[in-house]
Amino acid sequence: MLNTQNGYKTYILFELAGTTYGIRSDIVQQMEMVERITPVPNTPAFVEGVVFSRGQVITAINLRLRFGFDKIPYDTRSRLIVVHTGSRTAGMIADTAREFVSIAAEAVQEPPAAISGVSGRYIEGIATLGERLVLILNVEELLSATETIAVMPAGGRADAGK
Repeated sequence: MLNTQNGYKTYILFELAGTTYGIRSDIVQQMEMVERITPVPNTPAFVEGVVFSRGQVITAINLRLRFGFDKIPYDTRSRLIVVHTGSRTAGMIADTAREFVSIAAEAVQEPPAAISGVSGRYIEGIATLGERLVLILNVEELLSATETIAVMPAGGRADAGK
């Protein structure tokens, strides 16, 4: 549930190529280990295929490929984050996901103008949690576009994580 009454919103945090990302917790249905993925021909490269999860067939999107990073093998830390937004349900594959946090509205800033192009459409804001920067994603935009996204990691190098 998204809590905005006291100026805080809740997020699920996950890591991808050494960068921490956040998505609103109210759109997350479940998180699970990455298991059997059935490939589907003629889909964008970042679509790994489909999975059967809790009685439904879900598209599995590899966020590393979606953001233009190198693909790595899945391990026990890899997670499928099943999200539902609008009329779409999809599974987003992340390197790891294990945090549920509340972030104060004043801790979230607008993305810098330098990333306002294609990358900027998918970033709602950048939050600071102590010394850590968290890129807050716009999942609706992320799921609706078909091109690969080049997201600038928090370290500032476009090739970080490769």
